[in-house]
Amino acid sequence: MTSARVLVVGESVLDIVRRSGAADETAPGGSPANVAVGLARLGTETTLLTQLADDDAGAMIAQHLAGAGVVLAADPSVEATPTAIATLDEAGAATYEFRIAWTLGSDAAARAMKVAASHVHVGSLGALVDPGATAVRAAVTATQGSATVSFDPNIRPELVPSMDHAREAVEWYVARADVVKASDEDVAAIYPDRDPVEVADAWSRRGPAFVALTRGGEGSVLVRRGERISVDARPAEVVDTVGAGDSFMSALIDGLRRLDLLGDAAALRSTALGSLVAVAERAATAAAMTVSRRGAEPPTSVMLDGVPVRR
Repeated sequence: MTSARVLVVGESVLDIVRRSGAADETAPGGSPANVAVGLARLGTETTLLTQLADDDAGAMIAQHLAGAGVVLAADPSVEATPTAIATLDEAGAATYEFRIAWTLGSDAAARAMKVAASHVHVGSLGALVDPGATAVRAAVTATQGSATVSFDPNIRPELVPSMDHAREAVEWYVARADVVKASDEDVAAIYPDRDPVEVADAWSRRGPAFVALTRGGEGSVLVRRGERISVDARPAEVVDTVGAGDSFMSALIDGLRRLDLLGDAAALRSTALGSLVAVAERAATAAAMTVSRRGAEPPTSVMLDGVPVRR
């Protein structure tokens, strides 16, 4: 098992969680930041390239990242740290209101190369919302060849300019990624008239080693050019769904690291899809642990594997 470093590029957000009859709760979040925290808690050396303002919210997020062991590469060129208000229904499902500016600087590609990562993960608002998304695309282009790439669209319809824009952007990343993870809701947002598994299969034919399609309580499907393997969801008492997909993503990347597949696109593509089932099962367990707790709290390696992280 290698100590490959992962670079995550994308937004950090202060989540404000609202429940009926309860006071607001604040917690650090943002899909890429959640993935970075999840990776670090599982023992993967992780750097997060993001934006944080010099304000209380930024300080809270920075402290959270440092506590998890994430190395922070922060671009301060934003007036206020982004926030997201997550309103939870009686079943714990979240709907979001965002207050986000994403203007990652044009030096992102150069900063990404300095990290010398074996793997780069991008997704969510950071990958889809301009002007910062332009810098994210440049970082992906700059690191291709020296690092494997993963992508999670994590689409927020209320923040993208249009579904046509989101679809074009997603297809750009899919064509360049080695691993794609998406929820059935993501796929339905940009391809409302197509079966999500069929879309995942079409994506897999454009370049990725495989696509992992998550379907909430129905589990996930690993897809590679006509081959499909279903993975059951793990039983969980759902408190809320905040960060569940991000925990799945981080455990998926960490599992590939444990197989020495990060940074080696040829090996990743030559690995039998069936050999990745255990990785997806572990990712499903990580997601189940997250939904059983409040907020985006991915498990540690002790929780998931019974193994302490040694640094």
